[in-house]
Amino acid sequence: MFRKINWDAWGIGASLACAIHCALLPLFFTSLPLFGVNIIHNVWFEAGMIGLALGIGTYSLWHGYQKHHHRFRHLIFFYIGSGSLITKQFFIRYENWLLVPAVILIILAHVQNYRACRVHDHGHAEDCEH
Repeated sequence: MFRKINWDAWGIGASLACAIHCALLPLFFTSLPLFGVNIIHNVWFEAGMIGLALGIGTYSLWHGYQKHHHRFRHLIFFYIGSGSLITKQFFIRYENWLLVPAVILIILAHVQNYRACRVHDHGHAEDCEH
């Protein structure tokens, strides 16, 4: 009756939403500041999106690591991408150069984690406690 939540799918969705926000929103909503709405470069909105992606991604990838495949590669890709996403907030001039690899690495980490979790229904390792 109840279905499991696919956290990798949520992570991919959050990353794609962030990419769409950063890439397409300025094209469609350039008139929003005329009406007093400013979500294009709103620091709090950006921080919230990054925080959401970090929270979902960390939970999803850590769960996959602990319960299924015991590989750090996915976490490394994710945190390099997340670091690039955070760095772009401080170096606005290089925003697009940092955003593209960040989104690619984060989505790659989730896709690889998803595939590894499906291949290893439950991968026992020496450090597995159950």
